Amino acid sequence: MKTIITQTYQSPVGELLLGVFGDQLCLCDWKYRKMRQAIDQRIQSGLNAAYQEGSHPVLEKAVVQLNEYFNSERKTFDLPLHFVGSVFQKSVWNALVQIPFGETKSYLALSQQLQNPDAIRAVASANGANAISIIVPCHRIIGSDGSLVGYAGGLEAKKKLLRLEGIQQFSKPGQIQLFN
Repeated sequence: MKTIITQTYQSPVGELLLGVFGDQLCLCDWKYRKMRQAIDQRIQSGLNAAYQEGSHPVLEKAVVQLNEYFNSERKTFDLPLHFVGSVFQKSVWNALVQIPFGETKSYLALSQQLQNPDAIRAVASANGANAISIIVPCHRIIGSDGSLVGYAGGLEAKKKLLRLEGIQQFSKPGQIQLFN
């Protein structure tokens, strides 16, 4: 069996599990998310590989770039990525990578971009199955009304990531909420 080399990264917004397979990052995900077991099973079976803690140059580069991001020194990531999922999921994740730093998009806008405006729930599901958080910026997806919606790392982490990117205003249905 092949190996996915993993290590833990303590970010300012929560602990992440990083993984590399074949010199590509395949995992940067919230260590304590609800779907942890399902995500791990999908990645390991999809790659026919098992997790093993260790170090790797791609993991070291990911840590450096994540640190730069959290220190407001990096707006884009330059890492080789390996997506493990369906063709549809990969199309969603590739679309997420194209959302610029400091911008948000709704599930509806993302499904329209993918030329499938009726696939809002499928887009939301693929977004939730993203195993390369932050680098594949699923935190930049918000509700059509501007509200914060579910996030694997929790809404507080999502809020902090968006604040880091300069986004300060969110809507709740029927009202505008500003936070400090």
